[in-house]
Amino acid sequence: MKNSKSQEWNIQLISFIGVMAALVYVVTLVRIPFLGSKVHFANAFCLLSGMLLGPVPGGLAAGLGSALYDAIAGGYDIINVLITFVSKFAMAFVCAVLMPKKEDSRLNLHRTVFSAITGALTYVFLYMLKTFVYQRFVYGFPMEAVGITMTSKLIPSLINALFAVIAAPILYHALKPALKTIGVKA
Repeated sequence: MKNSKSQEWNIQLISFIGVMAALVYVVTLVRIPFLGSKVHFANAFCLLSGMLLGPVPGGLAAGLGSALYDAIAGGYDIINVLITFVSKFAMAFVCAVLMPKKEDSRLNLHRTVFSAITGALTYVFLYMLKTFVYQRFVYGFPMEAVGITMTSKLIPSLINALFAVIAAPILYHALKPALKTIGVKA
């Protein structure tokens, strides 16, 4: 019996990872152009993946959903797809590692928001690092041009991060009791 229970959990976890990856992919399709970049809802769902699934499964859901978007709908090359996978994985992973372990509701909300902020800022840092490396070393642009490009990408990235930090904890605290009720360990 123990093997069956373990197998059921693995099927449930894999299914949950797939559902969250699909949600990340779908919400990434909704993009609003802003200052040379795009504002989207994907970061909130990447953080939510980490919050609900934990570090590695949440990172996989966030990374796979975002990488699939880049590969299928985004038209990016394999290097950019891999960079997206790693940076979105890191975002969800960091968020999940810092999530509260106890059910103390007073600390839970503060810790959940703190984990969302840290995860979102992890992604912003990695995205800006990628932008700098590409602009300066791959394309060879002068520092002035790199600075302008980075500033134009930093503003929407911070807006995405702010939205994600607001939305992910709200979604998490709304979904967790419902998932617990139906027997999904989140």
